[in-house]
Amino acid sequence: MKEAFLARMKEYLKDEYPAFLKTLENEMYRGVRFHPLKLTREQFIRLFPYELKPTLFCAESFYIEAEAKGLGNHPLHAGGGIYLQEPSASAAVSILDVQKDDWVLDLCAAPGGKSSQIATKLAHSGLLVANEIDFKRSQILMSNLERLGFGEVIITNNSAEQLCQHCAGWFDKILVDAPCSGEGMMKKHNEAAVEWSIANILSCAERQFHILNTAFDALKENGTLVYSTCTYAMEENEQLVSRILAYRDDIIQIDCEADFGRCGLSCPGMDHQKVRRIFPMDQGEGHFIARFQKLGGTDVKRAKHKKTTPLSKQQLQELNHIVDMPNGYFDCCNDQLYYRKTMFIDMGKLRVLRQGILLGTWTKNRFEPHHHLFMSALLKSHFKQIFELNNEQWTAFQGGEELMISGYRGYVALAWNNLIVGFGKGDGTVIKNKYPKGLRVKR
Repeated sequence: MKEAFLARMKEYLKDEYPAFLKTLENEMYRGVRFHPLKLTREQFIRLFPYELKPTLFCAESFYIEAEAKGLGNHPLHAGGGIYLQEPSASAAVSILDVQKDDWVLDLCAAPGGKSSQIATKLAHSGLLVANEIDFKRSQILMSNLERLGFGEVIITNNSAEQLCQHCAGWFDKILVDAPCSGEGMMKKHNEAAVEWSIANILSCAERQFHILNTAFDALKENGTLVYSTCTYAMEENEQLVSRILAYRDDIIQIDCEADFGRCGLSCPGMDHQKVRRIFPMDQGEGHFIARFQKLGGTDVKRAKHKKTTPLSKQQLQELNHIVDMPNGYFDCCNDQLYYRKTMFIDMGKLRVLRQGILLGTWTKNRFEPHHHLFMSALLKSHFKQIFELNNEQWTAFQGGEELMISGYRGYVALAWNNLIVGFGKGDGTVIKNKYPKGLRVKR
């Protein structure tokens, strides 16, 4: 690890520097967050195969031991019951304090850990717009939110300027988990250590300032914005807070009001006691969090509802063979059928990857359901046919095999310990495997 980085950390931490050095010899903190819209806490603890210890950062987050292996292929993960996340990464959303019916923007959303945490707090209410400017990373974001079964979400792939200009004044809460130099992730990502330099830190700070300044334009009057990074550099943290406060006269810094971590480092122009820093000595790899409130002067562009075509009677009947759909709204686009509890939003010329639950595709007047339909946390108890897999059947299903299960005709939700992990199609003698090929695991 570069001497210049360690010299800066020694200056930041003073007497605590030896304790920080010692943490560099330790394994990285590992964590898991369970999905309360799919599992109860008791179910999660009973089904999880390793020892768990609650974290300080989020009620659904737990530490897991370094020896925990294979969790990405576990049915809890496949069914969207858990999200693997470094423990302190859940702190920013806790401070954002999302409430039901809020409209929330996660501006730099991939890979989706914080977006999924926000959507969990919204609990099928309000709206989450999860944006990622990098297309490849936006696909990972969409895959994770699909697996976790969220529907009141719009996933977008746009620049901060494009999105915030269209959505001016829309949001009650905004999270800017900004791209950063990643000093807190050096143990996980070797490139963070290899690419470390003061020049890179200053470049990140410029980009962060631009993103943060743009984000405020999408915030409602009296709305809350949380800014976070996973780096220790003051240029990207306290100094950036000081800079944005000096630049804008329509925002104020407000207290993070958290009982984890510690106060920030002293910096002119901002209140270091109102931010939170998490160092490895604070039971997390590293995070910085600041919270702001918008005072007024917002240029609001009112959100418009999208014009959609209602389903035909035949289409609705075919869908209802599979699932009892609750009241809501449908949108058919390029033969793909989407569903939301509330009306679809017109996102104009923005690049929208998905809005709502992708129910399936119409092919030659036949309906082919999509994996997202069966992953939906909202619809988990609405399926007409559900078959409970044992461990051996789950392994076969995950591997792409047909299931030698008779008595089922049509599409069948397949569950493991009451958690739906996918679907198949029965012909009366077997259930043909419909698990996505990209997710299959050969044993």
